[in-house]
Amino acid sequence: MTPQELPPLISPRQMDMLRAVAAMAWADGKLEPDEIRVMLDEFAVLFAKTEAERSTLKTSLRDYLGQNISLEEVIPNIKSIEDRKMTLRLGYQVIQASRRNPDEPMVNLDEAAAYQRLVRILDLPSEVVADIEAAIASSKESYPNGIIKSLASRLHKLLGSAN
Repeated sequence: MTPQELPPLISPRQMDMLRAVAAMAWADGKLEPDEIRVMLDEFAVLFAKTEAERSTLKTSLRDYLGQNISLEEVIPNIKSIEDRKMTLRLGYQVIQASRRNPDEPMVNLDEAAAYQRLVRILDLPSEVVADIEAAIASSKESYPNGIIKSLASRLHKLLGSAN
């Protein structure tokens, strides 16, 4: 097997979360460079311990982002409430990562519809969804350039305790 044929250095559980978040990025039919960067950076921080592992993981995961798998196919595999919350947080963050042009809203209609589908399929209590959205909104106001790093740090701690 060549390195590109090897499975990624993450667990099936983590791969399911990656695929769900990638499905959110694909919601508008195009995977934007900023969306790819956010996902690779976030998953590298969440799932790798050293800088060398992060670099290898980013290279390994890039090919998987090109797989446009439906939310309906991947979400049933995400079993734990904590993993579902993390998937919602990351999905919400990714759809806000880019817009195709400055005149377009940050989250377009296709992405908003996909987000609503994600919320429905994840089947989290409405107060949990509201708390996650409020936390991200307040973090964006408090850390306009650092929301990703702030979120990654919190999720990394959560994942560390979940493994």
